[in-house]
Amino acid sequence: MGTITTNFANGLTTNGVLGASTINDNSISNITSIVGGGALKLISSQTASASASISFTSGIDSTYKSYMFKFINIHPASDSNRFLFQGSTNGGSSYGVTITSSFFKSFHAEADNSNGLSYDAANDLAQSTSYQQLNLDADLGADNDQSLSGNLYLFSPSNTTFVKHFLGTTNFVHAADYSIECFINGYFNTTSAINAIDFKMVSGNIDSGTIHMYGIA
Repeated sequence: MGTITTNFANGLTTNGVLGASTINDNSISNITSIVGGGALKLISSQTASASASISFTSGIDSTYKSYMFKFINIHPASDSNRFLFQGSTNGGSSYGVTITSSFFKSFHAEADNSNGLSYDAANDLAQSTSYQQLNLDADLGADNDQSLSGNLYLFSPSNTTFVKHFLGTTNFVHAADYSIECFINGYFNTTSAINAIDFKMVSGNIDSGTIHMYGIA
């Protein structure tokens, strides 16, 4: 990158403006990487195999301001299920941080006979220590062609001044063959650091599926 940097600097005018000949096909093709904000760093991955839960009890600290959990084909062992999460302030010894959240959904049936977009008050929380749902109430199917995928963002979990916001989006196949997208947002109402996150089904095991945890630079 030394030659590229030198050539780039030589292309600047005295006013700090790039000269017309500075950017060309040759200069662009020689760039091998661009450093900038928003880069994802894979911290850990876990794959379920008839697992009661998947917990991330290390790696959530002050290293990154934001963390992203990516769900890949989360499949319940039993039909008509719910995928949930909760946080911990004691490294995973217990889960039950107070949550306030909002939940809405869009849906479309395979038969093309039903669709909509609506707020779903039954699935949000108001100063509750319950697990937060990531899909509609008891609707995730367990057929071989049914699963859930999506992501969950956790912002500034190590901050000890403010509450800890989260923002999630999932898409899953309903037990009655609907495509349903869920939008979940809220906050852990604590100024203590959140240092562990737990995922589970409301009933039975997580039959299969992978969760990746990324730090966002």
